[in-house]
Amino acid sequence: MNNILGNLTPVAKNLLILNIICFVGSIISPQASRLLGVFYPDSPFFEVWQPFTYMFMHANFSHLFFNMFALVMFGPIIESMFGSKRFLQYYVITALGALVLQYGVQAYEIYSITGTLRASQFLTFDYFAGTISTNLSLSQSDFDTVASIYATSIVGASGAIFGLLLAFAYFYPNMPLFLMFVPIPIKAKYFVTAYILIEIYLGFNYSGSSIAHLAHVGGALFGYLMIKIWGFRKG
Repeated sequence: MNNILGNLTPVAKNLLILNIICFVGSIISPQASRLLGVFYPDSPFFEVWQPFTYMFMHANFSHLFFNMFALVMFGPIIESMFGSKRFLQYYVITALGALVLQYGVQAYEIYSITGTLRASQFLTFDYFAGTISTNLSLSQSDFDTVASIYATSIVGASGAIFGLLLAFAYFYPNMPLFLMFVPIPIKAKYFVTAYILIEIYLGFNYSGSSIAHLAHVGGALFGYLMIKIWGFRKG
């Protein structure tokens, strides 16, 4: 592990440090997640900086650990290939792309339930009690979905991490990967493809989950688009 951390490339190392600092900050001040996590644009909790800060916040230690483990394992490889400046651009763009797709899913859910993309006009927020009420006639399930979208922040580097996984599988498709606790090698192209398909399934079947599954897919999609736009070739 010391060798791995010692060989971190500059941007990957700084991203790791920044994520750890933000996580410690969120423990010290629980309000940090509300301030720096990203909300649906129509939410009264949304702030313009959140799309750029949410990717450095994490819900809990395991969320942080697995994302940072992937960053440490794959980030230096991709940074060495892209160069530090372009690697940082790739990381941020894939995280923003993940958010774009997640926003699209949330907008579709809001519209299918309320008939509008701006349901906040029908919602009442009690900031002190932390509750939401509505004058719309909604089922409990639909109300829970709307309330979750408006009052729950999205956090995590997972969109960018999926961008890194996509890049690794694209350039090293036959490289064997070992899942933690499963000592069976799986080629990168199969592992990443299966992972993305699972996320798509979960995204469409468990859209109310606090885990933004389709945001993960968005990170991989935008990663692929950036690789093509920049003209990188395999090998």
